[in-house]
Amino acid sequence: MSATAQRAGWSRLPLRAAAFVALTCATILGVSGWREWAARDAVLRGAETEMANVARSLTQHAEDSFDLLDSGVVGVVSRLEMDGTGPATITKLGNVLEVRRRAVPRIHGIAVIDDQGNWLTSPGTVGSTLSDDAFFRYHQLSSKREPYVGHPVKSLLEGEWVVTLSRRFNKPDGSFGGVVLATISSNYLAHFYEQFEIGRNSSAALVHGDGLIIARNPSNDKFVGRSVADTALFRDASLQRPSGVYHFKSPLDGAERVSFFKRSSRYPLVLLATLDKEELLAPWRAAAISRMLYVIALVMLIAVIGAVLVRQMQRGQRMAAALVEKEAHFRLLAEGSSDMVTSIGLDDRLRYVSPSSVRVVGWRANQLIGTPALAGINPEDLPEVQENVDAMKRGDREEARFTYRHSHRQNDEVWLESTMRVTRKDDGRVDGVVAITRDITEQKKLETRLETLAIEDSLTGLANRRRFDERLKEEWARAYRDRSSLALLMIDVDHFKAYNDEYGHPAGDACLRLVAKIIAAETQRTGDLAARYGGEEFAMLLPNTDPAGCAQVGERIRSAIHEAGLVHATNPESGCVTASVGGATCRPALERTAGVSSLVEAADRALYAAKDAGRDRLMMSGELMNLLPKASGQ
Repeated sequence: MSATAQRAGWSRLPLRAAAFVALTCATILGVSGWREWAARDAVLRGAETEMANVARSLTQHAEDSFDLLDSGVVGVVSRLEMDGTGPATITKLGNVLEVRRRAVPRIHGIAVIDDQGNWLTSPGTVGSTLSDDAFFRYHQLSSKREPYVGHPVKSLLEGEWVVTLSRRFNKPDGSFGGVVLATISSNYLAHFYEQFEIGRNSSAALVHGDGLIIARNPSNDKFVGRSVADTALFRDASLQRPSGVYHFKSPLDGAERVSFFKRSSRYPLVLLATLDKEELLAPWRAAAISRMLYVIALVMLIAVIGAVLVRQMQRGQRMAAALVEKEAHFRLLAEGSSDMVTSIGLDDRLRYVSPSSVRVVGWRANQLIGTPALAGINPEDLPEVQENVDAMKRGDREEARFTYRHSHRQNDEVWLESTMRVTRKDDGRVDGVVAITRDITEQKKLETRLETLAIEDSLTGLANRRRFDERLKEEWARAYRDRSSLALLMIDVDHFKAYNDEYGHPAGDACLRLVAKIIAAETQRTGDLAARYGGEEFAMLLPNTDPAGCAQVGERIRSAIHEAGLVHATNPESGCVTASVGGATCRPALERTAGVSSLVEAADRALYAAKDAGRDRLMMSGELMNLLPKASGQ
């Protein structure tokens, strides 16, 4: 190299160094800004998850409330269709309905209306005091027997907003006989929502399927009855799914909100749980400003150091020493990260591994460099990871993030999360992939535990009510497809309240665990399910089981509980803990109008028959096809 060329190269070094310092500062600012934005997204995702859980809980509460109303309405409809609408029947029903209304806070009122629209029950129950009677016109014109959930309406007698649930009842000749109507107070639902601490400016609202607000917390009286049908939730085709998240500006108060919606699968209801976006992001914003001030101070320090280094480059020998020191400084920063940083070449081998690899996978960096980058990944997860890496090497994707299982030198297998990004040469060609990997095993364990808690009863270890309801629907659908039978046992511990009063709640819990163990021992097939239905009541689902098989299992359970000999001095019949068992079977494919609730009701009726007959016995309801009208030709 000539002296002139050498001097020209030396003269360009300060400019290159200045550009490097500027690029470094810009990169630090860019990475810091990206991390802050990622932190903001994490806050929003966390809020979305929290709102999803709230929405699912409130949707379940709404469905349970309407199920409670509907169970009362179904009972009244059955009584009217059997006994007619004579004065004696109406008087008796009126008294029963009034007692039920007072006993159950969710029920605002239950009333009976004849085929001419005359209110047969006392006005004090519901009366002709509603500002809308669309439910009556619906049942008058439609022969359908399912429940009808009406719009929120205002009671003219009390001035209170209520929601109606009604069913049609028929005369003996099958013609329209009238309507049984039940109502639930909007204020009851709004007061229930107050239990959920979701933020100062946040809200939870139950909305009718056509957009009318049924209940809202806060400011229920201000917003109930208002329509939000013109919002994106009801107009946007992409949001017409069972549940999801969306961000919007509220038409009610103009606030920017993060919302999770959940549509009921059984009723025309939509639950909307929202957070005020400004309130949600306020803590993140304050922390981000503080962190960015530190980053800016660091960038200014780096800029000053860079200026000094540029001047030193012009002084000959000191230039090389300054560059080496700067390189060592940045290498220390890069390798000080707790996450494992790796560089993957186009040959799928590791070109660089940070020292934190010992903590993440148990191997030292020098043991991993040169080895296949995807070695150790669980075979079930390998295809997805390989597909993403191949796409980035081809240039089809710039970055990817995924989780997978990976072997660990000491701990068998761990869960890892990797963020990968493409690296390119100066000419733009893909040079390889950089991956930042962290250990998320503990997070995965927590997620698994939460999933288990969601479907398991903590006291007995059996399935909980939620899991039972899900499996009942699944097995009903399977039995319908396979044209097979489905059996259900309802088991109730006799005089359990007296047992608790006599021996105390710890002993009561031990009693329930013993009963649960006996029931669980009878789940001998993969499809069988034992569940705690509620309190001291248990349920056992037996797919593909006929009445005789159902009765055999029920009798074994009853006998085993009796023979366990757990002392129960307040059980006058036997002196020990006993249980009453009700069983029912059906063939869903042969029923015309039966549903999963019909099977539960049949088993429940058999259970109460066993109790009425003296307890500590099994009663079978019989096949549902004997209790319900068969489809024509079957």
